Amino acid sequence: MRVVESDVLVIGSGIAGLSFALKAADRADVALVTKKERAASSTNYAQGGIAAVFGTDDSSDLHVRDTLVAGAGLCHRSAVEMLVHDGPARVRELIEWGVQFTQDAHGPALGREGGHSRRRILHAKDLTGREIERALLAALAAHPRVQIFEDNLAIDLVVGFDLQSGRRRCAGAQVFDHRNDELLEFRASFTMLATGGLGQAFRHTTNPEIATGDGVAMAARAGAQLRNLEFVQFHPTALYPAEGRAFLISEAVRGEGAVLRRRDGSPLMKGVHPLESLAPRDIVARAIDVYLKESGEPFALLDMTALPGEEIEGHFPNIAAECSASGIDVRREPIPVVPAAHYSCGGVWTDDHGRTTLPGLYAAGEVACTGVHGANRLASNSLLEAVVYSHRAAALVPLELARAGSRPIGHPIGTRSSGSEEQAHWARLRQQLRDLMWQDAGIVRSVARLERASTAISRMRADVDLAFLSCRPVPELLELRNLLDAAALVVRCARTRRESRGLHYNADYPYRDNERCLRDTVVANG
Repeated sequence: MRVVESDVLVIGSGIAGLSFALKAADRADVALVTKKERAASSTNYAQGGIAAVFGTDDSSDLHVRDTLVAGAGLCHRSAVEMLVHDGPARVRELIEWGVQFTQDAHGPALGREGGHSRRRILHAKDLTGREIERALLAALAAHPRVQIFEDNLAIDLVVGFDLQSGRRRCAGAQVFDHRNDELLEFRASFTMLATGGLGQAFRHTTNPEIATGDGVAMAARAGAQLRNLEFVQFHPTALYPAEGRAFLISEAVRGEGAVLRRRDGSPLMKGVHPLESLAPRDIVARAIDVYLKESGEPFALLDMTALPGEEIEGHFPNIAAECSASGIDVRREPIPVVPAAHYSCGGVWTDDHGRTTLPGLYAAGEVACTGVHGANRLASNSLLEAVVYSHRAAALVPLELARAGSRPIGHPIGTRSSGSEEQAHWARLRQQLRDLMWQDAGIVRSVARLERASTAISRMRADVDLAFLSCRPVPELLELRNLLDAAALVVRCARTRRESRGLHYNADYPYRDNERCLRDTVVANG
């Protein structure tokens, strides 16, 4: 196995990984590993924008309050206050790096999304993520201390022992270069996990194909602490039919006045929540799910026909074009929508500098659980969280480089080539898992459904373990292994939480239990 050494290893090329790499490279040599092309990430598909206090009628206190309300009692207030306080400076830094947010006569044009009491969403029309990726990749390309390894899929974290203290410590990662069919071991004093989410564990998701829970699974296998993985956010409005990676209809559309309706045209959210179509995502997604199940209809309707045509063309050109390609003229007819898995609020537990419980390992972005999102993420706080925590983690690079090295311990990996029948079997297992998670661990759960999911996942995982120990790595097997581990963690956390709160709804425990459940769900594997 060939060894690649660097000061810092970054796994993932979304906004968290790229912004961290830019700052770390001012202090150290950086190797950035990404499983597909460098621009393939959930960030690239983010439409709505990034939340920060810029409006004259806004304040940090209001942004903090909105975040805490959305988080349903589980946000860590100190983390939220730090995020909101640091946010505007990090957004200005994005602008300095070349991100071109949409402007109006007063500066950045500010949108509003569900759960926000003020307009505070900076956006680049409805292609904000793509614009951020473009600017960060351009800035990174000009940096001489960063080397990017595309088509490299991380297999497992390398855990060694600190030569001075004798404690366990992350020393890098084993990686499969599937372009060259080569196994590599990246060794580094500082490893940043920025691998994104786990949306591909569900049948319908807005996440790209790469969102297979890799970071969560690797961190769990390495013994890092994880929290709150039961809280999976389902975006209420994905374009129907939501097959493959579902096309997301941004919440900003409802922020500008679009209304959710039943098939008969009546307002779907009227009487459900005071904010109606602008209610928090968990409430909207659950209301749509209930309507679809009770009515037997395959989709609900998102009506933006009352919006001026120039606003649709100016603010939502990508949405209008995507709907047009599906035969829908958004100016004259409502859009058919269904909920889809969108964002994981839980993940690898970190402190306020991105440090995990495994020394040498840091995490930022959707893979991390920082205490900011609680039981439900406030819209457009995710991109902000990624840049704030990446910035704070980069400040500790010199400290980690000054520590003593570690002696890495390898992991056994199979060597036999897999046949076409085996690969077809893994593809079937992946689809079975996605269907299972959608039915039994999706928007509405129950004790029996979660037990059934746990048993089925354990059976699938035993099958994959045998294949992993005997077969040479291929992306299909590696991703399935990670999806199963991530799904098992979601179900494990959901079975632990015997109440309904935020994004987690259990039909057998339909109410909040603040006396016994007002705390994080902790998974400690070490």
